[in-house]
Amino acid sequence: MTAAERAALAVLHRLDPELSHDLALRALRSGLAPSPGQVTSNRLRTRVFGRDFPNPVGTAAGFDKNAIAVRQTLKTGFGFAEVGAVTPRPQPGNPKPRLFRLPADQAIINRFGFNNHGLEAMQARLVALGQPVGINLGANKDSEDRAADYVAGVAALSPYALFFTVNVSSPNTANLRNLQVGDALSDLLGRVMDARAQTAERPPVLIKIAPDLSDAELAKIAEISVAHRLDGIVATNTTIQRDGLTCRNAGEAGGLSGAPLRARSLQVLRLLYRETAGEMPLIGVGGIASAEDAYARIRAGASLVQLYTALIYRGISLGAEIARGLDDLLRRDGVARVADAVGTDQPIKA
Repeated sequence: MTAAERAALAVLHRLDPELSHDLALRALRSGLAPSPGQVTSNRLRTRVFGRDFPNPVGTAAGFDKNAIAVRQTLKTGFGFAEVGAVTPRPQPGNPKPRLFRLPADQAIINRFGFNNHGLEAMQARLVALGQPVGINLGANKDSEDRAADYVAGVAALSPYALFFTVNVSSPNTANLRNLQVGDALSDLLGRVMDARAQTAERPPVLIKIAPDLSDAELAKIAEISVAHRLDGIVATNTTIQRDGLTCRNAGEAGGLSGAPLRARSLQVLRLLYRETAGEMPLIGVGGIASAEDAYARIRAGASLVQLYTALIYRGISLGAEIARGLDDLLRRDGVARVADAVGTDQPIKA
């Protein structure tokens, strides 16, 4: 982190968390951030679900909900970006305040509720961007057919999608997590994959899951995902658990992300890798704040990793720092390509 970045974070942390995030995105879009350019090497380059990535470190959904600073984010060193969640119709989300810092815990709690500008605005920005990005799909709060909302996202945004993430794991939209279970999940994924088949681009489709599911529920999700031939799983979204927190905001409702999620997200990733026999690409997210964290996820089965909360405390240059550190770790261990490290700590389910 540069001295200027450290000073900027100190100022931003004196402001309301949501306001400070909006200001940080505007500053990023204006070019007021370190821009070392693409961080890559022969070790870091990887190909996942038919897509090429200069390095496996990306920004998670929620960082840039409305795709206003994607180009500038990638210039800071990230290998890819995921925007959204986006819903068919714009919606304001839940009442403010809805974002809370827990600095002693290196965490945040949010209860945004899929606040975003909607599909039409997202489409216009992605046309102007001119390069594919990960797109996180959500459902409108008042939708009578939430599966149809995900289908609408696939139909409208396929030309611009590096991949789609079907987000059924946010805790901030009432009953949304019910779509992760059994027949509801199977019906949703069937409709989404049918919609994908109707597009010219046929972009990869992934599902993002909660860390609060039981091992049996996770195994069932893996089974359904394989049956529907999904391209991958994102593990994990935020948690509703509050174990071990020390900050006064710990009792706020919403999804917890950051360092307290690290151990559980890693555990979920390991289980999914075993349940899918290492044959389905996984994206590791939740509590990643260092190259060592990223490397642990990769060895546990992740082909790509994402971060968001750590940027609030460590700055946007953290992405490049992690990518370079990961390159050093791979070189130290004599690993020629990041893909060769995926799952190396994991036994495969027979």
